[in-house]
Amino acid sequence: MTISDNGIGLSRDEAVEHLGTIAKSGTREFFSALTGDQAKDAHLIGQFGVGFYSSYIVADKVTVISRRAGLESNQAVRWESAGEGEFTVEMVEKAGRGTEVTLHLREGEDEFLSGWKLRQTVRKYSDHITLPILMKKEKWDEEKKEQVETDEDETINQASALWARPKSEISDEQYKEFYKHVAHDFEEPLAYVHAKVEGKQEYTQLLYIPSKAPFDMWDRNARHGIKLYVRRVFIMDDAEQLMPLYMRFVRGIVDSNNLPLNVSREILQESRDIETIRGGCVKKVLSMLESMADSEDAAEKEKFARFWKEFGRVLKEGTGEDFANKERIAKLLRFASTHTDTPDETVSLADYVSRMKEGQEKIYYVTAETFTAAKNSPHLEIFRKKGIEVLLLSERVDEWVTGNLTEFEGKALQSVAKGGLDLGKLEDEAEKKEAEQAADEYKDLLDKIKTTLGEKVKEVRVTHRLTDSPSCIVADEHDLGGNLARILKAAGQKAPDSKPILEINPKHPAVQRLKYEESRFDDWANLLLEQATLAEGGTLDDPAGFVKRINDLMLALSK
Repeated sequence: MTISDNGIGLSRDEAVEHLGTIAKSGTREFFSALTGDQAKDAHLIGQFGVGFYSSYIVADKVTVISRRAGLESNQAVRWESAGEGEFTVEMVEKAGRGTEVTLHLREGEDEFLSGWKLRQTVRKYSDHITLPILMKKEKWDEEKKEQVETDEDETINQASALWARPKSEISDEQYKEFYKHVAHDFEEPLAYVHAKVEGKQEYTQLLYIPSKAPFDMWDRNARHGIKLYVRRVFIMDDAEQLMPLYMRFVRGIVDSNNLPLNVSREILQESRDIETIRGGCVKKVLSMLESMADSEDAAEKEKFARFWKEFGRVLKEGTGEDFANKERIAKLLRFASTHTDTPDETVSLADYVSRMKEGQEKIYYVTAETFTAAKNSPHLEIFRKKGIEVLLLSERVDEWVTGNLTEFEGKALQSVAKGGLDLGKLEDEAEKKEAEQAADEYKDLLDKIKTTLGEKVKEVRVTHRLTDSPSCIVADEHDLGGNLARILKAAGQKAPDSKPILEINPKHPAVQRLKYEESRFDDWANLLLEQATLAEGGTLDDPAGFVKRINDLMLALSK
């Protein structure tokens, strides 16, 4: 296999000096001699003087024939080595200037004699370097039953990097076409940002947000987002260090002028330069999302709504993974609430705060496995009565969000199903006094229910949350919520053992009757706990016993 060029070539002395000495970089030496704009505009990729020696991975002998530009004669140098520490040099004739490198391939490396394999390799690693790479066109030979070369040349790389051109020279259509090429997507991107960063770190970023989520979006190990280039040379397909996991939906390229060409995943993990690039990429994506979310333009707002529907759950992961940008992420979050009718209608935390009641000090939310379960939760009854908005969190990642995002703009986030309910200034003195009287009046009943239920509950108390339902269960302030406990168990993880608190509604007829019930008190007390567990989205330890108690109760009422 021969690779040739029509460049400046090598003299005999240069061939001996540069090809015969490992780790001596002629490119670096040449680059160091350049100054000012010459150095800035140079697109040189050699640095360590070892790239040439990688040819011995596939070749057992390498022959280089080179003629120095500017010579009147056809005299050229022929350098040859098997890569075992020795080389030969002789003078030969060559018609034109430039260099030919011939790899005598090892046994088993014949795949590199395939035109298809060579084209694929060039397009992957050198598609965007500035020089065109030519190969002979191939056609199918019916007699030989294989592809054969023709005399016609064709350029097999793009020979230009779209991201390296000024933005003013690139059309929107070109940006979209490049996205399809780099992301292997048939649809147009939802949005993109193109920026060149200069200073201590020089790099170009062209980042896209797709229109649709890929099928493996929830596989946190499936990464195919950012392609890393160094001075237009492709380095790796999935540079996960350039983008955090919660932004794994982003596609695009980063092209650095500062990183070494031999960069590896291990080097990336330890590189401060990469930390700078990563931080810059995250900020660009967040700015792009903020621009859509805060825009007064209806089309941009619609774009953000589409983004949220496809990638919102992934972005939520950032509340616990990116402390530095947690506030910016929080402003982008969207949730369903008691002010919306469907899970697709969402509100921002800023929207919620702007609608808070006078005297309201907390942002209230409820978590459940489905939107319907959250919307119909008995814990919302008092909030509906007072017209207080509650966020309805029905995605599993929401438990992660509330565990890491404890406040927004100075307002604490509070679960309506945890701890004692304190509405503060939203509750008048008459209501507080009535609640205290009910607790005293029903103290004996509460004790009797607790005795009946035993270790099934931590405590039994009068509720402030219910207006229509007879009972509900809540978690203690510092205990694991019921929904999170179920998520952990479903994932095969051991959840801390905690007992629920049973709250009863003293105004409900069933509770009032229980004060005077003797013969079936235990059944009624268990039913209060069991129906509260089901309403909260939990499962029963003894569903058959629950059904029997319901049937017995129905039979008794029919008599």
